[in-house]
Amino acid sequence: MRISELSRRSAVPTATIKYYLREGLLPPGRATAATQAEYDESHLRRLRLVRALIGVRGLSVSATREVLGAVAEHAGERHQVLGLVLGARPVDEDAPAPGPAPAPAPGAAEVDALIGALGWEVSEYAPARAALGETLETLRSLGAALDPATLRGYAELAERTAVLDLDQLDPDADPLEQAERALLRTVLLEPALLALRRLAQENESARRGG
Repeated sequence: MRISELSRRSAVPTATIKYYLREGLLPPGRATAATQAEYDESHLRRLRLVRALIGVRGLSVSATREVLGAVAEHAGERHQVLGLVLGARPVDEDAPAPGPAPAPAPGAAEVDALIGALGWEVSEYAPARAALGETLETLRSLGAALDPATLRGYAELAERTAVLDLDQLDPDADPLEQAERALLRTVLLEPALLALRRLAQENESARRGG
């Protein structure tokens, strides 16, 4: 397809596509003339992923380039690709941490215990580990700590949600298409999940108090 068709099908302006080409986010098309090129479905899939990484996840152009490079290295590993795109895996896990070793994150031991009890396979680099630990510590400091049984109940609900999330992915689809869909579902669906929780809380309160 010509660049105009690529723009129409991806809903990305032609000028933006040319910028992505200059920045190395998209591979060049097949040259058909001195100033013309043709693009195929692989360009369309990659362009949609670029759009999701920048527009939905909020990455910079340079960070997007790094993620795409890491995705290319793990092209045949769906689990790794999804982790890279969603931010659950660092682009370079082998990179040495600058400066002295950081202090243990707040709530890290509690999070480790929960993950171990559930038998989950979660990378030690997953940012959600620190986010969960910090939240648990904040709740504790405000006198609203969660007991282990309650925390596990929430985790089991999250596990069921994760099954629904992954069931939405076509196992036969191109890895880049899967990654884009997973990113959109994860980031854009989170406000809807929060809204559903609020609605369910109101209903449960009415049921108990009515």
